[in-house]
Amino acid sequence: MDLVSVIIPYYKKRKFILETVYSAVNQSYKNLEIIIIYDDNNKTDLDFIREIANKDNRIKIIENREKMGAGISRNIGISKSKGKYIAFLDADDIWQLDKLKKQINFMKEYKYFISHTSYSIINENKNIIGKRIAKNFFELSELLKSCDIGTSTVVLHKNLINQNIKFASLSTKEDFVLWLKILKNNVSIYGLNEDLALWTKSQNSLSSSTFKKIIDGFRVYYTYMNFGLIKSFYYLICLYINFLKK
Repeated sequence: MDLVSVIIPYYKKRKFILETVYSAVNQSYKNLEIIIIYDDNNKTDLDFIREIANKDNRIKIIENREKMGAGISRNIGISKSKGKYIAFLDADDIWQLDKLKKQINFMKEYKYFISHTSYSIINENKNIIGKRIAKNFFELSELLKSCDIGTSTVVLHKNLINQNIKFASLSTKEDFVLWLKILKNNVSIYGLNEDLALWTKSQNSLSSSTFKKIIDGFRVYYTYMNFGLIKSFYYLICLYINFLKK
């Protein structure tokens, strides 16, 4: 059974983190290391995170010296990981108990390097308020207009990550850059159409300013994909039109 490294960036999610970590610890797929990257200048929650880690020797904590953001924190976690596969889990999301087992089997059976799954969207009261269906993405153009991949559903082969293919240094859309770069590198992303995760739409999820999201969206295309100005604005408009349709 291959080792899977679970990467969890943590920033002010005390209300959710216990259930999140337990959903990883209690996976039917047992050969795991769980890496929590503590990304908060305020150390108030650190003792609480350590208490959680002390309950299972598969859990490790990395403390950032300063706040780096979710994308850079995930990159740090990946650099310290030992697994053949990397799985991402945000600190307020939850996995179904067979999530990794089903997904690793899916990838091994078809020799896929990266996959994602369908997931449900819940509010802070655990009520389901939406669903997202996992799709296959074979071409860069299929994903450019809409980021339809939930980070907490993704498992990838560690060999996919290198100096050029990694999470971006953005406040938002940092994951979108990685998926686009993987597709640009001629690696297809496969969807397992089983609802295997819960994505929490919390107040923090909504708190990033619209202006900041727009700026980051533009940077995805202009800075990271090296598109021209007009092409970048075109895809930015498409991205937000599709977002409003959901």
